[in-house]
Amino acid sequence: MKEVRILEIREKIAQGLTSLGIELGSTRIKAVLIDDTFQIIAQGNFEWENQLVDGYWTYSLDDIWRGIQTSYQEMASDVKEQYGIEIEIIGSIGFSAMMHGYMAFDQQDQLMVPFRTWRNATTTQAAQELTQLFKYNIPERWSIAHLYQEVLNKETYLENLSFLTTLAGYVHWQLTGEKILGIGDASGMFPIDPKTKNYYRSMLTQFDEKKALHNLPWRVSEVLPKIALSGEVAGVLSEVGAKRLDKSGNLKAGIPFCPPEGDAGTGMTATNSIGRRTGNISAGTSAFAMIVLEKELQDVYPEIDLVMTPTGSLVAMVHANNCSSELNAWMTLFKQVSEVVGAHISTNELFELMLNQALLGDADCGGMLSYGYHSGENITKVPEGRPLFVRRPESQFSLANVMRLHLYSAFAALNIGMKILKQEQVQVDKIVAHGGIFKTPVVAQQLLAAAMNVPITIMATAGVGGAWGIALLAAFSRNKLPEQALSTFLNQDVFDKVKRTTITPIARDVKGFESFMTRYQSGLPVELSAIDHL
Repeated sequence: MKEVRILEIREKIAQGLTSLGIELGSTRIKAVLIDDTFQIIAQGNFEWENQLVDGYWTYSLDDIWRGIQTSYQEMASDVKEQYGIEIEIIGSIGFSAMMHGYMAFDQQDQLMVPFRTWRNATTTQAAQELTQLFKYNIPERWSIAHLYQEVLNKETYLENLSFLTTLAGYVHWQLTGEKILGIGDASGMFPIDPKTKNYYRSMLTQFDEKKALHNLPWRVSEVLPKIALSGEVAGVLSEVGAKRLDKSGNLKAGIPFCPPEGDAGTGMTATNSIGRRTGNISAGTSAFAMIVLEKELQDVYPEIDLVMTPTGSLVAMVHANNCSSELNAWMTLFKQVSEVVGAHISTNELFELMLNQALLGDADCGGMLSYGYHSGENITKVPEGRPLFVRRPESQFSLANVMRLHLYSAFAALNIGMKILKQEQVQVDKIVAHGGIFKTPVVAQQLLAAAMNVPITIMATAGVGGAWGIALLAAFSRNKLPEQALSTFLNQDVFDKVKRTTITPIARDVKGFESFMTRYQSGLPVELSAIDHL
């Protein structure tokens, strides 16, 4: 039976009945190849880390392309090993990456300053001025905030600005020649009007009329990428792009691409959370909750982004810059301890053992406090990263409480933003969570349910993530029927048989998390003091 399945997949690969999704995440670039039943048939990975260079978090262009090529090569090797065939054609391709950030190019298509990621909190003045001007929240990590901060800084290179895009938009452009962006990713660059599915015309005009821009030779509408909706074909793989993606030279040009999307849009797709009153939470290096709105919010909140689904529906986004980095750092420490004592254990086994300890801890994690801030945190108005672990002499310092503490801390900033949405009476029927932290069953799901005080659903596909999400969008772009909406495609074709589990908040955990949050918010001056003195 297995041999029959292998032959079936081999034939699908030969005929191009496949879709490829590649997502550039904060710590990993992942390539996922799916067949026409949307099952993963091969994958590849590349581990990487951002670098703090001259005060900015960045990735080099060399690392970007090395990572893309390596993840593709690993996926192609996986295909060769499993099915005995070289990849020459693919039905459709999609690229996704971390949203926001700043990639500015001149008339010769050269990057003018190193890529600045979403982690940079160096645009406070610009973000505040634009929020006041537009009466629309412009977070520090948005591309337009980065651009305007450079204007305020009087950077002379801006005279040569020709194109501004995101990481996903850059890769797509290099492989297809098209300066285009999916509406979800574009909505993290500049505000988008839900009615026109394009940048707010009035805000474009307001921006251009700012006095600081009067001596610059471009209008903002001229340097932003064009916008595309899910289901559209956004270009094809060029000859140059094919050689750049697949260094073996086997891959042929002409493969259609779906619009490039941000990791928020692929997260919504991978959790089937693009319909109104649905929501998802993605937990990784950063954490964000996405709730698809029925109507616009009444007020402007600095803690709430307004972005778009890949279909152009309005979404309230609570984005925390920090989530699992500090937990991962402690797990690295535990791994080192295990090696010192001669215990040989895999990283996955270690995570499962340690995370399960959290369920044995006190509901309020023993009165201890942690801020896992490896970078600034916009929700709590902390400008720089200072990971901090604090306890009183009488705190219950145990392994179980330490593990619970770091999970609580990972979800704390999200809790603050979600309370605002409750005040706005935003209705949500379900919240689906995904990300590597949920690979260990129950633990993170149970504590996230306590932190959000709503039931949390985990699908069997929770650990697959955004690479699968952009592969689905690529498949939809290839297979879209004239009357078929993305929500119909996901509900009927992709998720109809996916297994899922739901955990309802436990009263003890909810009360314990509330106690922790009181301590968390009261202790913020300590975190700020660490920035001043360390």
